Order: sequence, then structure tokens, then C-alpha cells
Amino acid sequence: MEDWPKEFFKMLETAGQEVDRFVQEVTEEVEEFVEVLGRFSSDIIELSEEFTEELQTTIFIEIDQYFEELVDPFFDLYLGLDEFPTDMDGFVSSVEPTAEKYAACIGCKNYHGQVYGGNLLVCGMHPYGWETDGDCPDWES
Repeated sequence: MEDWPKEFFKMLETAGQEVDRFVQEVTEEVEEFVEVLGRFSSDIIELSEEFTEELQTTIFIEIDQYFEELVDPFFDLYLGLDEFPTDMDGFVSSVEPTAEKYAACIGCKNYHGQVYGGNLLVCGMHPYGWETDGDCPDWES
């Protein structure tokens, strides 16, 4: 499970190579098509070059948009998990209060510290934790 980022980037690299190969093959086919037609006129060649450029631009734009829609949520999720410890299966289970984070919650019986869908529930009274310096008014030993 820990190798999924490597595998994901390998998949992206393979997809990029396949796109490059596809564009190269389309370009070659268009060039062969132009050669078969002969050199009837310079207009055909200009149109072929414009078509190839437009096709490449369109494909790259669409693939870029597709990867942005597909990949960005994974990166956001992956980068967002860095602040929470994970258990052996890769799923976030619980977060203990420390002096740096949720210091007011240390030793409180109301502290929950479980992560649900990537969101930490600190306690029922203060779901995001006590936000000011000092003691929490709901703290109980």
C-alpha cells in the first residue's frame, strides 16, 4: 500500500508516453496522407499542418484537463493526510493531543481524536479544538 504513489506516477508516465506515441502516429498518418495525395497544392499541405497542430493542441488540452480533474483530488487527499498519523493499513485512525497541537486537550476526558473522512473530530464541544491560548472551559480530568 505504501508504494501506491510510485505506481500512480508510473501510470501517469505510461499514459504520457502513450499520448506522445498516439500524437506521433497521427502526425505520421497525416504526413503519409499528404504524400499519397501528392503535391496537388500548397493549400493541402498548409491545411494538413494546421490540422496536425490543432489536433495536438486539442488533445493536449483535453488530456491536461482530464488529469487535473483526475489527479488533483488525489494530490489534495494525499497531501492533506500528512498532518495525521496513519495505522498500518494506511487509514487514519486517531490523533493524540500534543503540546504543539491541541495542548488544551491533553488529559481531557472529552477528547475524542478520531478522524472521519479525513476530518479530525477533537471533541463534541469543540470539533476543531480549543482555538485560544489557555485552558478550555470544558476540560475535565
